[in-house]
Amino acid sequence: MFKIAITNRRLTDDLLRQIEILHKSDYEYIILREKDLHEEEYIALAKGAIEISDKIILHSFIDAAMELDYKKIHLPYPLFEKNISRVKDFDIIGVSTHSADEALMCQKYGASYITYSHIFETDCKKGIAPKGLDELEKICRIISIPVYALGGINEKNAQSCIEVGAFGVCMMSESMKLGK
Repeated sequence: MFKIAITNRRLTDDLLRQIEILHKSDYEYIILREKDLHEEEYIALAKGAIEISDKIILHSFIDAAMELDYKKIHLPYPLFEKNISRVKDFDIIGVSTHSADEALMCQKYGASYITYSHIFETDCKKGIAPKGLDELEKICRIISIPVYALGGINEKNAQSCIEVGAFGVCMMSESMKLGK
């Protein structure tokens, strides 16, 4: 099963140490999602993370990725839509999607993969109904690029996402606990 870790420095004591653990694990990629940082802080963190692992995918900060000459980026859909021409030369372009229309646009305009969320209940989206496995299956049927299920994914329910057609899964809480 292909897995992507999504970072959240608030869920770990030492994010760079956690990236070392994730680098040695079976996670395929590590999305450095600390999007609430100022760009200068994010660049400093990204430099450290990139030194540790070649699995890093930067998140949201297109200018930072360009400054670092780093060609792996993951974007929220609105940011992807506004910057399609700026990111077309990246080696890996991931996009967070929440609808079939968004997923199809990402595929049309060169995304390498999409995340589709949120599949299960999660603390990150309290009070918002999850999409569920049926909706995930519908997306997987219409999209030919890899679809990663996101939202409330853990070791117990990950396989159910694969069974309905997801290429892989993304985990935040689980990945920040790895090795603890």
